[in-house]
Amino acid sequence: MRKISGREQEAPAANRNLWRTVVACGIVVVGAAVLAGLFSLGLNEQSAASRDFIGYWAAGQQIVRGADPYNADQVLHLEKAARLGNLQIKITPSPPVGLALVLPLGFLGAKSGLVFWTLFEIGCLSLALWIIWLLSGSPPSRMHLFGYLFPPALACLMAGQIGIFLLLGLSLFLYWHRDRPWLAGAALLPMTLKPHLFLPIALVLLLWVVRERRLQIFGGLAAAMAASFALVLSFDPHAWSQYIAMMHSGLMEGRFAPTLSAYLRLELAPTAVWLEYLPTALACLWALWFFWSRDRWNWMTDGPFVLLVSVLCAPYAWVTDEAVLLPAVLFGVYRARESRRSLVPIALATGIGLVELFANVRITAWYYTWTAPAWLAWYLYATRARRSDP
Repeated sequence: MRKISGREQEAPAANRNLWRTVVACGIVVVGAAVLAGLFSLGLNEQSAASRDFIGYWAAGQQIVRGADPYNADQVLHLEKAARLGNLQIKITPSPPVGLALVLPLGFLGAKSGLVFWTLFEIGCLSLALWIIWLLSGSPPSRMHLFGYLFPPALACLMAGQIGIFLLLGLSLFLYWHRDRPWLAGAALLPMTLKPHLFLPIALVLLLWVVRERRLQIFGGLAAAMAASFALVLSFDPHAWSQYIAMMHSGLMEGRFAPTLSAYLRLELAPTAVWLEYLPTALACLWALWFFWSRDRWNWMTDGPFVLLVSVLCAPYAWVTDEAVLLPAVLFGVYRARESRRSLVPIALATGIGLVELFANVRITAWYYTWTAPAWLAWYLYATRARRSDP
């Protein structure tokens, strides 16, 4: 009898694994198609207009027409045509360097755009959770699936906000920053849509890149920004001047964001806008000290802490922006399990957040002021014994 070689024994196993992968991918595709069908059946134009998504859709529509994406009158006209009703106008304050991300919406109607946007966000969330699982050492517990219940991530899906894109960009940066610095830098492009959230950690990134001589990261980010901006300019050559005019118009002033910075201003001097930036300035000083106090900077253990502080001290932010904090929260979950600490605190915080979401509490309500401090408190609790490890 002929002896079967090891290679011949491995072939059937490899074929089975390949078949399982194909079947799994087929199930995912069919499931996504069914989800898209069911989701779209319950939607109409007003469903899109009632979400923050409508602001990005209107920006995309304006850009592909060569019009001003920051013109309040034109944007309001588009949103009213999509049955905005009596809701407040939704206009994006994001700089034009990152607006290539919303260009696909310019070729879709409000309803079809919302279906595309939501499914794309679900895909980005799934990819980010898989990356976080890999970064955590591919543990068998599958605790990363908790991310599907993370209140800020769900709030993003419900509102059509862009926090999930920030989450994916951060996850890719953490995954690539050691071996593929060009791609790691390019992955940070979504952060240019909301730069005010990341000032302290951006300062740390600058210092780390210079000290470690990883200038390729800045090269990747610059290349991604240039490509995105060039694409926007090809449709709207005046995008930058239009953005500057919008920022000087005061259009975004007076909007309440449930942050500690906003409450500081309201309590001390409501007319002193600079007070909202004071916590960020102090956080930048703290970040400088924290960076130089480390013998060796580790983005997996030190970066999440600075990111949490950055978002906590942001001059304005929404609970949807906190989706970018999911890696820090999950890293805390895995560390807590390793050290056998209780997961009750994060379970309670998640439960309260979900109750608020499904009770239809608006994301502009002060009820969400507690969320950013809660994620920071959880991270400190879960990692306090090992946070200074290299």
